[in-house]
Amino acid sequence: MAKKKSLINEAVEKIEELAEELAEGAKEIAKEVATEVKLVVENIEEGFTGKEKEKPKAHKKASSKTSSKIPQKEKEEFVLNLDKKVFDLYDISEVQISDAGLRNVINLEFKIVTKSHGRNRERFGRSRVNIIERLVSLVGVPGHRGKKHKIVTRWATGKYNKNMGMVLEALKIINQKTGKNPIQVLVTAIENSSPKDEVTMIQYGGARYPQAVDCSPLRRISLSLRNIVHGAYDKSFRNKKSFSQTLAEEIIATANGENSIAVTKRIELEKQADAAR
Repeated sequence: MAKKKSLINEAVEKIEELAEELAEGAKEIAKEVATEVKLVVENIEEGFTGKEKEKPKAHKKASSKTSSKIPQKEKEEFVLNLDKKVFDLYDISEVQISDAGLRNVINLEFKIVTKSHGRNRERFGRSRVNIIERLVSLVGVPGHRGKKHKIVTRWATGKYNKNMGMVLEALKIINQKTGKNPIQVLVTAIENSSPKDEVTMIQYGGARYPQAVDCSPLRRISLSLRNIVHGAYDKSFRNKKSFSQTLAEEIIATANGENSIAVTKRIELEKQADAAR
C-alpha cells in the first residue's frame, strides 16, 4: 500500500509540473497572437491587407515570373536613356520629315534590328513598318517591271541578311560621301521622288480615257522606294559597280534634287496627270 501511494504522489507531481509548463507556453502563445492581431489591425487601418506587408520567408526563393516583371516606368526610362541607333550605327531620333503629308506614314520607330517578321499584314500595316525594312523588302525584287520579272540576277534573292547587308553598305557609302546621317538623306530622297498625282484609266460607255487622281501617302512612298531601287538596279546591271554603290549614288542624287531616275519618273507621272485633268 505504501508503494502505491508513493507512485500516485510522483504521478501527481509530474502532472502538476506539466500543467505549469503548459500554462507558461500558453502565455507565450497568447502574447504572439496578440502582437499579430495588432499588426493586422494597423494594416487594415492603413488600407492594406496583412498579406501585402508580410515579408517573404528566407527559405522560399522568388519565382521566375515575379523576378522577370519590370515596372513600366523603369522600362520607359531605360528606352529613353538608350542611344536610338539603328543597328547601333545611325541615330534615328534626330531625323526630320519636312513633308507634312508623309509624317504619319514614314515610320522611324526605334528598333535596333528592323525586322517585323511579316506581322503587319493588315490594312495600312505598311505604315507600321520601319522605312529601312521597306527599302530592304524592295531590294529583294529589283528586277520587276510592272507585273513581270524582266531582269534576273543571281544576287537578287529574298534573303533578308543578304539584302540588308547591301543596304547597310549603301548607307555606309552615303555617310562617307556626304558626312550626314544616311537615314536623313534617305528620307529627303523619298520626299523629293514621291509623286503627288498619278493617272488611272476610267471606262465609260465602252470608251477608256485617263483621269488624274491624287496619290495616297502610302502609295507615294511605295512608288518612291520602287523607283529608287529600280534606278540603282538598272545602273548596276552589266556594270562594274556593285548594287550598293549605285544605290548610294541614286539616293544621294535624289536627295539633292538632281536628274536621278526616281526624280525623272516623278516628273513624268505628274506631267501625265496634269495632261489628263
